[in-house]
Amino acid sequence: MSSTDDLWRMLDQITAMPWGPGQIAAVEQLVQRADAADDQHLAFAARMLATNAYVYGGEPAKSFVTFSWCLAEFDREPRPYHARHAHTLFWYFKYMANALVNFPAVPLARTHAVLDDMERRYRAGGHSVQAVHKYRHRVARHVGAAAEAEEWYRRWVTEPRDQLSDCAGCDPTSQASYLARLGRDEEAVALAEPVLAGRLTCSEQPQAILTALMLPYLRTGRLEQARDAHRLAYRRHRRLLADLGDIGEHVEFCALTGNDTRGLEIVERHLEWLDRAPSPAAAMRFAAAGALVLGRLAVGGPATAGLTVHRRAYGDRPAADVPVGVLAAELAATARELGGQFDTRNGTTEQSEQVERWLTAEPIVEYLPLSASLRRRVSAPGTATGPAPGDPAAAARDTPPARAAHDGPVPAPAEATADELLDLAEKLWRTHRPAGMAGVLNAFDERFDGADLPPRVLARRTEMRAAILVADGDLAGAVVVNREARARYEELGDQVRAQVVAGRLGPMLYETGSTDEGMAMTRAAAEHLDRYGDARQRVAANLRLAALLSRADAEAEALERLDRLDLAAADDPYLTVQAALHRTQLLGQLGRHEEYGPAAEHAYRVSRELGLAEYVVPAAIWHAQSVDDPIRRIELCDEALAVAPADALLPLRVTRGQALLAAGQPADAVDELVEAVALCVEQGADGIDYLRSDLANAYRIAGRLGEAAEVAEEAVVGLDRAGQQADADQNRYLLANIYRGLGEPEPALALLDQLADNLDGPDNLPGRAQMQEEAGDILYDTDRDGLAAQRFAAAAESYRLAGLPQHELRARRREAAALLWSPDVPAALAAVGRADRVAAGLASGEPAEPGLVWELSMFADTAARVLAQSGQLDEALERLSGVPDRLRSIEAFGEAAQIEVFGGELLLDSGRPAQAEPVLRRALGGLPTGSDPARRTAWLLARTLDALDRSAEADALRTEYGLTADD
Repeated sequence: MSSTDDLWRMLDQITAMPWGPGQIAAVEQLVQRADAADDQHLAFAARMLATNAYVYGGEPAKSFVTFSWCLAEFDREPRPYHARHAHTLFWYFKYMANALVNFPAVPLARTHAVLDDMERRYRAGGHSVQAVHKYRHRVARHVGAAAEAEEWYRRWVTEPRDQLSDCAGCDPTSQASYLARLGRDEEAVALAEPVLAGRLTCSEQPQAILTALMLPYLRTGRLEQARDAHRLAYRRHRRLLADLGDIGEHVEFCALTGNDTRGLEIVERHLEWLDRAPSPAAAMRFAAAGALVLGRLAVGGPATAGLTVHRRAYGDRPAADVPVGVLAAELAATARELGGQFDTRNGTTEQSEQVERWLTAEPIVEYLPLSASLRRRVSAPGTATGPAPGDPAAAARDTPPARAAHDGPVPAPAEATADELLDLAEKLWRTHRPAGMAGVLNAFDERFDGADLPPRVLARRTEMRAAILVADGDLAGAVVVNREARARYEELGDQVRAQVVAGRLGPMLYETGSTDEGMAMTRAAAEHLDRYGDARQRVAANLRLAALLSRADAEAEALERLDRLDLAAADDPYLTVQAALHRTQLLGQLGRHEEYGPAAEHAYRVSRELGLAEYVVPAAIWHAQSVDDPIRRIELCDEALAVAPADALLPLRVTRGQALLAAGQPADAVDELVEAVALCVEQGADGIDYLRSDLANAYRIAGRLGEAAEVAEEAVVGLDRAGQQADADQNRYLLANIYRGLGEPEPALALLDQLADNLDGPDNLPGRAQMQEEAGDILYDTDRDGLAAQRFAAAAESYRLAGLPQHELRARRREAAALLWSPDVPAALAAVGRADRVAAGLASGEPAEPGLVWELSMFADTAARVLAQSGQLDEALERLSGVPDRLRSIEAFGEAAQIEVFGGELLLDSGRPAQAEPVLRRALGGLPTGSDPARRTAWLLARTLDALDRSAEADALRTEYGLTADD
């Protein structure tokens, strides 16, 4: 094959590349090589491709040169290939007319000259000038010539369309944009919505028309449509530098809908593009919108104080985190400067006035939820629940400070003595009724204020005062008062009671920063009470110590302490529940999963018997997480939700959402997980990006792929920022599959390539190979067969290094098939040779398992097709010998019939119809009647019968299958 043939093949490959810097670099290299090869046709075709690549790749200024070169050659010396490119060349006039306006350094006279030339050529070729009127309207709007713009608009919409008119999506987009600019929003919506209901195949749609409709939707109260238009359109715009101006419209939309924070995220994501903006017009639009949203954040009050935007280094400017107010001022100055440049060129003030309108725009609605993972919430009423078991502050007081449903005022008996009131207060304390305890203690103080009380009573009152401080969350104050209570008991010589207080004081010291003293004090108290305390005191002291040990990563010792507690002797259901919850938590932390399930069930049972919400809720969550039946998990969550206070809702929502997903109810799971994400943000809790990952998967399963993509993207960004690459990569893989489902192959391909790069270690070779192979899938499905073959070859090499020969054979087979379709038959033959070497090693073992039989058979089919395409029919038939029978032996009947049909076709093509007939008949008998494979097989069999001079049988077969002789 000649070097020129290689260059033409390169042109095809570059055409299939996604828009952007890679395609631009490749086509510029191709232009140089075409010139060096002195191939005028290739040089022309390469520059035509370059013109399109520059426009859509974000460097339209370069397209002026390549377009002018092509037009000059087209005029200078007409050649046969010019006719094939004439339509595209005339189409590119529209690119020029549109782009020239966007550069203030280009005189308007040049744009008018291009439009005049465009009109002359269109008329000379017998084409409609509808598109010419459209771009004259565009220029008139740009300079603020309202009457002229309206006249050109009238002529544009009344002139007949033809094959050089913009597509059925882009023309209404521009019209709707103009109507919206005039405030004719209902007309804009009425014009555009029928277009959205149809089939849009243009690469700029539907994102362009949706962007044009955002403000008309918003201003006419169609808030759901406005939100959906923004989310779908921005997702498509954001990958293209060429769409920076459109992205600016989405930033403005955020400002107009109370979504300044989301606008900030978009500005930060695309800020570096401003340094290499596709045009001054795009830079002006983005800068003005960015200034609007950042300016709003700068004056937003304490909630947004201190916000910064990370701006990357560029030229002599260093990277920096710039305060939003400073950056807002810079962007506003940029927009105003560019607006002034346009006005100087145009001789009007239209662009400067437009910039000021953008910079001073006011919100149209107070708040329109845009994120698929978050909606604005009002804090639910409820009381704080206690910390999870294991919290040393909880251990310090025997109970978390939750207000249980039965807590409230308790009457203090009028005849009660001081000791009796303190006994009652202590009972209320132990049964988790801090409000009742506080009321009784207040009654004590009122009755015995100034009384000469015994030292033991004063010590007990001091101890109770510390308990009240704990209940109020004042641990520092409780430390001081507990030290006083301990000292009082020691003065009385009551070492048991002093150690009870010390056992509470130790966890408080640990919690407030004195970890060594706190641990030593708690351990000493437990050891003393093990020898001298009663059963309840022993259990309570060891529970406190176990809590502290679990905090100090000594879970095994903590569990050992719990397992030797004599709970029956203590005879306190509250301590029994705390021990059960503690033990469940520790078993989970230690990974003792077989014991965790029964422990969680026991904790749930004893918590329900006690009936205290602060215990029932965590027990229900853990029990739900330990059972396999998703319906049972949902029931447990529902029971807990009925009594859960506000700050216990998050884990319940998460667990219930996951259970709904497992139960096959993805729509309900979405609602639950959206609520969980909202709670996570509201509470400032950790793990929001993992929650978003679950939510994205729920959206995916529910078929809401657009929202799934948005949420998965948020999860990836968050996990990357947190340095969690492995988890971020899992979400990238999820996102790649969502993109494939959305029909967006380019971002899916980019993610798979990134994953393959990330999986660069020897232990990651199988995963790397899988990503490379799936990237090949995408390229193969989008008819970029040469590039697909490269990915399949890379996957095969990764499988080889990983020691996975059967997977390597599959990738080699797919490489050969892609090369065959590229078409590059010599390269496909070479790939078959590489696969043969792998297959030889695999086929030596007998008997082969069904998966290997299938893979070897499919390779035989691919090899035969490559050989047949190279004219080696006999060798191809030899490859297929015995393959259908081997496939039937593993019940792969469809594949067997497919290969048998191919074998029959090869026999027919090689002049052996008598041998082809029985093969095709057997294949036909194994195919579903009326299916496309059956009709094709019948067609081949009819050809075979014709070749055997049995035309009557052939005609009867054609009649049976509804075929004609021309089929």
